[in-house]
Amino acid sequence: MTSESVSDDAMPIDDYLAEGGKLSAPENAPPRYRAELLRLMASFVDSEMAGASGFADMINAAPGIEARIAAAKITAEKFAHARRILTVMGDFGANVARYAEHLPWAERLPRDADMGAKRHGGDMRLSVFHYPFAGWADAVVMNVLMGRATVIQLTEAADGSYQPLADAFLEILPFEVRHAELGEEGLKRIVQADGTAQAQASIGYWTPRVAATFGGVDSGRFEALKRFGLRRTPNAALLDQWHADVRARLAPLGLNF
Repeated sequence: MTSESVSDDAMPIDDYLAEGGKLSAPENAPPRYRAELLRLMASFVDSEMAGASGFADMINAAPGIEARIAAAKITAEKFAHARRILTVMGDFGANVARYAEHLPWAERLPRDADMGAKRHGGDMRLSVFHYPFAGWADAVVMNVLMGRATVIQLTEAADGSYQPLADAFLEILPFEVRHAELGEEGLKRIVQADGTAQAQASIGYWTPRVAATFGGVDSGRFEALKRFGLRRTPNAALLDQWHADVRARLAPLGLNF
């Protein structure tokens, strides 16, 4: 398949995309495709903005200069990732200037709120980014669990049918891999210093909230995204991959998942 536009007498656009076809410019995208693509990008941008803003509040809680540098690095790079995807959104005429305004990205709901996968408020962040941290160790655990989820989800998105967005996600992916690795390094130090009890409690708290970011098992929206070539792998399969990945990483630390 090429990145050329599909003419009216050629293969239907849904079939072209579902079979691996790629689009390379906004003018080639049909209206429903544009809407789904913009929704996908807005969710990523808003999640990066909210995640970075929430983690920024924890920088001074980090134990020591090296941990603070790592936290600051993660924060800065997540803002940069949001900016990178905003450039693609701007090609579609999205109002990217609103992200330069003050929006409550660091705002959080009560810790005992039960949102499931629901959206909340005026942005498109994933629901997990509405929950607050309960200290440094809790933030590190969330970074490990959500970091591995982000890597899996980005790997899927980087195979999407809109080539400029797929290319952008491929650029971002190595940084997100490193963010997850930094989280794992921090978690190892926490367990060595303080034991497993606190980390295990945070794993219990964050696991269902991160799992919700993969969406429902029988998601009609996944089917729509699959028809457009923006998704390939069912939600349940990605969730199973995440469980296996995280379990293998936590077991050597004596942590259950």
